[in-house]
Amino acid sequence: MDHGWGAQDIAAPKRVALPDVPVEKDMVLEDVQSGFVGAVVRVEKSGGLHVMVLEDRRGKKRTFRLGHGFLLDGAPVHVVAPVQRAAPASTRTASGSVRVDGARARTARASRIWVEGRHDAELVEKVWGDDLRLEGIVVEPLHGVDDLEGAVRAFGPGPERRLGILVDHLLPGTKESRIAQQAMAVPGARHHVLIVGHPYVDVWQAVKPAALGLDAWPVVPRHQDWKTGILAGLGWPHHDQAAVAHGWKRILAGVSTYADLEPSLLGRVEEVIDFLTAPPGVA
Repeated sequence: MDHGWGAQDIAAPKRVALPDVPVEKDMVLEDVQSGFVGAVVRVEKSGGLHVMVLEDRRGKKRTFRLGHGFLLDGAPVHVVAPVQRAAPASTRTASGSVRVDGARARTARASRIWVEGRHDAELVEKVWGDDLRLEGIVVEPLHGVDDLEGAVRAFGPGPERRLGILVDHLLPGTKESRIAQQAMAVPGARHHVLIVGHPYVDVWQAVKPAALGLDAWPVVPRHQDWKTGILAGLGWPHHDQAAVAHGWKRILAGVSTYADLEPSLLGRVEEVIDFLTAPPGVA
């Protein structure tokens, strides 16, 4: 029997391309299959796939895989992963200085910053590295200051070869203060060497405890090695050099900007950089 239907009338309906809708927190969606209606409370990855958690008005939560099968404001949509927006570029370096976009690192000066050890050097690099590369200043670890006088003499300080030296535990009457006085007696040091220090036994202590989620650093008995005592007090592994190195990496990871360091270190490092970058005859 001919009902007068054309061939085009009995053809399968065309699939309509649904709009892609990036999922957002608090977006209200309805799962067509179950009828569950809820607001998006979070989006996460599970097994390599994006899923979302919906919460209905009674507080019940259900997890759904992103994709088809959802209604938004009554209309079918294809729910996709949220758009990843690039974070705006910071206009400040970690030290708080204004970032100079497109600037190239300057060829290294003859002048140097000396610090006591590798940990000091890594901390200075993390916070002031951008500034130092822009100025062409290299940080070098001394691995101890017992022969600081000999090291300064061998360096041969002069108008174009300045030295800025950061010493741990530089307090009046200490061994470190006597070592600094001897080094400053080297010819040329008076005008071309600056020795500064912080009051801490080790540069670790110049990191604010709050940067690690602590109220204060553990108290270390005088007879105990300071780094080992700190790690033991924190409940971290501390029985060998590998444990100490790992502990330092955890501490350094807590430092993002100058705000994570004590002012007594910040001021001294800035003083050294100013000394090394001052025009000839000004330092």
